[in-house]
Amino acid sequence: MPTFSAPDGTRLAYRVIGDGAPVVCLPGGPADSTYLGDLGGLTTHRRLILLDLRGTGRSAVPADTSSYRCDRQVDDVEALREHLGLPRIDLLGHSAGANLATQYAARHPKRVSKLALLGPGTRAVGIAISGETRRELARLRGNEPWFPEAFAALEAITEGTGSDWEAIAPFRYGRWDAAARQHHAASRPDNEEAAALFGAEGAFSPEATRAALAACEMPVLLLTGEFDMNSPPRPTAEFAELFPGAALVIQPGAGHYPWLDDADRFVATTAAFLR
Repeated sequence: MPTFSAPDGTRLAYRVIGDGAPVVCLPGGPADSTYLGDLGGLTTHRRLILLDLRGTGRSAVPADTSSYRCDRQVDDVEALREHLGLPRIDLLGHSAGANLATQYAARHPKRVSKLALLGPGTRAVGIAISGETRRELARLRGNEPWFPEAFAALEAITEGTGSDWEAIAPFRYGRWDAAARQHHAASRPDNEEAAALFGAEGAFSPEATRAALAACEMPVLLLTGEFDMNSPPRPTAEFAELFPGAALVIQPGAGHYPWLDDADRFVATTAAFLR
């Protein structure tokens, strides 16, 4: 697994899979990049450069744990671009990784040729997602056999009276089948401290980021699932409006991992955008 040195000396690892022009991929979590797999077969169109964020996967734990903050990791992405010898990059971010990709694009707009945000986290731009928005979306799954237990757990979480995050896992997938269960079991963050400090105080400057995004000229895609409670369609549409002319795609029947729920549809959409 290749590595490179971040500006603070931390060794960071990345995987390279697929063929074609490179796309730098930033996972959510923060977690190592393995849960992204081959993004549903996107590797038949593009070469994926999948970064393990600092302190996750095969990337080293930094000496200064405050560097887990999202804004601090922008320098890691820039160091990867320089390491790859690319003047500009196509950049893809999923979930919390979309916050990092967004901040990188805001800080280095001339270094990004295309920006794809999948199931995007919205903290970098200050868009709040209410508990009622999540419950409203969850009710669309009312015919699922697992719904009663999962919805009860969701209500307890949103009301601050419960914390059974495992019980609401089915809401993260368009189908709660064996493949989804296996993916969920393998996708848990492997560094709780990194996850906790990613959004620490000072990690986001929404007003400054919004102003920078309004001036961005690169093509932008925001794609989320019809049932994605992490990144519901309405807040994602609000996010898309912050860019001049961004494309918004709501993938039918998909949850937070649209490449698992309908790989063919996901790859067709994403490959066409990146072409």
